Amino acid sequence: MPRGSATETRPADLSILKAIQEALWLEMERDERVIVLGEDVGTLGGIFRVTRGLQQRFGPERVFDTPLAEASIVGASLGLALGDMVPVAEIQFLGFTHQAFHQLGPQLGRYRFRSRGRFHAQVTIRAPFGGGSRTPEHHPDALEAQLAQMPGIKVVCPAFPADAKGLLLSAIRDPDPVLFLEPEKLYRSVSAPVPEGDYTTPFGSAQLVRQGTDLTLVGWSAGVHLCLAAAETLAVGGASIAVLDLRSIVPLDVDALVDAAKETGKVIVVQEAPLTGGFGAEVAATIQGEAFESLDAPVRRIAAPDTPYPPGALEDHYLPSPQRLLEAAREMLGY
Repeated sequence: MPRGSATETRPADLSILKAIQEALWLEMERDERVIVLGEDVGTLGGIFRVTRGLQQRFGPERVFDTPLAEASIVGASLGLALGDMVPVAEIQFLGFTHQAFHQLGPQLGRYRFRSRGRFHAQVTIRAPFGGGSRTPEHHPDALEAQLAQMPGIKVVCPAFPADAKGLLLSAIRDPDPVLFLEPEKLYRSVSAPVPEGDYTTPFGSAQLVRQGTDLTLVGWSAGVHLCLAAAETLAVGGASIAVLDLRSIVPLDVDALVDAAKETGKVIVVQEAPLTGGFGAEVAATIQGEAFESLDAPVRRIAAPDTPYPPGALEDHYLPSPQRLLEAAREMLGY
């Protein structure tokens, strides 16, 4: 059996990849309606091997490969959900969801609204995203802001293994569609303790992963780790830096965001997507609207430039870097 099975003894520390695999395994054991579909998820076990072993355990009727057609994957998932199945679809890379936007927002996201609440679409769509792996174009794009513009769909972005498991279990059980965005470069590079057995992590519950009083750094997915690294560097110079992990952007934990902003009076938001129209703008607007009188400076954003994602060899110049974040933080702190 692959690691993550309900019966196998496994280490206390799991990678994000293994935590996701464990969540899939547990939920398929618990609910026979859960099925996994997508490009190469069956025989190959997924391009990153997240679904390795699932087809051997649960059979080809519950874990099966699809054509290279993202719109068909999403549309079929909606139909399966209306037939009382619980589909967990994998899109190989989040950038490929552009081929399915007409199925995501207009169909999947609107089905409860369109049916006046008579039907819901219990669909989870998993997709890796983000830079750092030198992948070709259309693979690393961070599209979360575009997805957040689709009412009726939740958008979840874990940064740590325990959250990856708990949030995925919540996603699969949610009666409405959830886009579960997985930090590609952290799949195997980040390991941490993960509780055994069944537990869920609620959406809309940001986590303060580092306390501080001078400046708050806000991120999600891989951006959280960039924030933590910057906070460690700044701490050497005596700065007290808070780091807030949003965990989900739809729903957004406005209360935690506002509390963190009020605590320090200074906020920097980190996103991998291009600056203009990114979700960092929504975070900044929320803070400006809800905590304006507590701010000592305008909210800053660290993001990618407004250009297409470059070839992998150039991505270090494109993505938010530790140096850019540290420069912005030191400027806000006044040194």
